[in-house]
Order: sequence, then structure tokens, then C-alpha cells
Amino acid sequence: MISYDRQTALVVVDVQNDFADPNGNLFVTGGDAVVPRVNIEVMRALSAGAFVVYTQDWHPESTPHFEKDGGIWPVHCVKDTWGAELHPGLEVSGPVVRKGSNGEDGYSGFTMRDPVTGEEIPTPLRAMLQERGIERVVVVGLALDVCVKATALDAVHDFETSVLTNASAAVDLEPGDGARALAELRSNEVTIV
Repeated sequence: MISYDRQTALVVVDVQNDFADPNGNLFVTGGDAVVPRVNIEVMRALSAGAFVVYTQDWHPESTPHFEKDGGIWPVHCVKDTWGAELHPGLEVSGPVVRKGSNGEDGYSGFTMRDPVTGEEIPTPLRAMLQERGIERVVVVGLALDVCVKATALDAVHDFETSVLTNASAAVDLEPGDGARALAELRSNEVTIV
């Protein structure tokens, strides 16, 4: 079990309707079951004085990120749509960092990548954590093998980083992606809980 304090941040990744609701465009199997587990962690973090921050995919209608425009993903989390909204059952008690709003690949909560040039663009997340003197990051949310993994791999460069598997679920675009993500996280010194 993770213990929280004022030097710890809980990063809640992309718990949005398109991922967490069975009617979503890119529903992650088990994504709906993740919501109450994430809420438990939010309440535990807040009660210990930890910082809680959320990430949110926020895509334009057309982007090279989407299959219809040459990418690999179905259309999802288009800004100002139901699918992009944070799940209504999610306890939201902190700032939200939006990613991918200009068509970037917004996998990590810390960086986005231009899908054409490959240029990396930082989000405000790292600065938010550094301003608060955060030393440890706990990552939960959706999906384990995509945005949770990318966020944790970016976080571990500057923070002691853990991923809670019971508060996440894998999309498994290819069978076994979730297991491979956990192996990659472990090999990069991310603690798996």
C-alpha cells in the first residue's frame, strides 16, 4: 500500500468517458471498475495532504493521432464532447492538465509529441510538481499500457515513481500489451504496486 504525504503527488491519468465508460469510443475493458479504485486513492492522498492532479486527453476533431487521419487510434476524447469529459463518477479535487489539444500525441502527462515532426512539447505538469517540492509520484488511471506507462516513464526521470495496478487497466491493443508495459516500467525503476 502506498503512503501519501506533502511531498507526494497522485497523478490521475485520463479517467475520461471515452476510456472509462462502456459506451466510450475507446473503452478500456475494466475501465469503469477503475473509477472507484482511483477515488479511494484520491481520498487517501487528500487526507494525507498530498497534491492530486489530473490529465485529460483533449483532441481536435482531426489529428494524425486518429486512425481516420493516418494514426492508430479511433477518434476519442475530442475536446468539448461527452467522450472527453472526466468520468462523472470520478472524484475531481485538483487541477487538470490537458494534452493533445493541438493534434499532438499526448500519451504522457508530462510531454506531448508532434506526430509529424516528432518534436516534444512539455505540458505544465512537471513545473506544477516542482513548484510544490514533490519528490514522489503515484500514477493511476487509463490506460496502463499507453498513457499511464508514458506518464510514469517521464516521471521517473525526476521523481520516485509508482504505478498502482489495481487503479489502472490496460487497453491491450495487442494481446499482452499490459504485461509488457509492466515489465518495461519495472526495468525503468518504476515501482509496481
